[in-house]
Amino acid sequence: MRKIRLGKSGMDVPAVAVGCMRINKLERRAAEAFVKTALELGANFFDHADIYGKGECERIFAEAVGMNSGVREKLILQSKCGIVPGKMFDFSKAHILEAVDGILGRLKTDYLDVLLLHRPDALAEPDEVAEAFSVLKANGKVRHFGVSNQDPYFIQLLQNSMDMPIVADQLQLSLTNATLITQSLNINMLDAPAADRDNGALNYCRLNNITVQAWSPFQYGMFEGVFLGSEKFPELNKKIDEIAEKYGVTPTSAALAWILRHPAKIMPVTGTMNIERLKDCIKAADTDLSREDWYALYLAAGHRLP
Repeated sequence: MRKIRLGKSGMDVPAVAVGCMRINKLERRAAEAFVKTALELGANFFDHADIYGKGECERIFAEAVGMNSGVREKLILQSKCGIVPGKMFDFSKAHILEAVDGILGRLKTDYLDVLLLHRPDALAEPDEVAEAFSVLKANGKVRHFGVSNQDPYFIQLLQNSMDMPIVADQLQLSLTNATLITQSLNINMLDAPAADRDNGALNYCRLNNITVQAWSPFQYGMFEGVFLGSEKFPELNKKIDEIAEKYGVTPTSAALAWILRHPAKIMPVTGTMNIERLKDCIKAADTDLSREDWYALYLAAGHRLP
């Protein structure tokens, strides 16, 4: 699979990350087969979070992969922390350190390749977060750090307190949820697409060599459903089918290739636990859409050019 450089980490990683938020829905053998297939196809970047399955997703993954030193060296593991479900977001030093210890225990590993802060904490103290990161780095528990769903200004606040780079910002992006892209195409206009809902996050990340990781690349709304095959998006699905046939791939590959075509080298994070769909997602990394086809999908998704 094609690779990209993850921010300023110095790591070359697969262009597509495998999200594990639903691996707890699989039986043991199915989980083992899923992870084995991903690795065989070169998809060794696995995305976790301490809240996925209330921690069960990390435990099941570790069991499925048969974690040991030989296996661990073949994996790139990323997890997220900071959400206390139904209660608060917590970027305190104590919470971050405790959360990482829990993650490492469940994943049966001594270190994470990447740790992300999951959701914005209104009470976050950048210096305190930086202290936590420094401790984790010094103790060899985390090698690289990033954020998820974070505003560029908070990233800058945090970066000003850190002596290591932020390597990623995980943000929602799909053909139907494309505010990262629509605003810049409608700048200085009075219509709705011109509204800046992201504070220029995409261009900020590009300027600062921070990799954007796209979560829910097939979803519309906030987990309202998948647009592929949905009767709510007839024009989009018709165009996806046409382009998929043109490139000799499935609609899944075509839709993900739209994200991968962007020059920001955005890294989609899959959510499927279906092996065949995972193969289609990985195939997208080697499917290069033309400029015309990229814009055709953009327009079919209901966006417009000013």
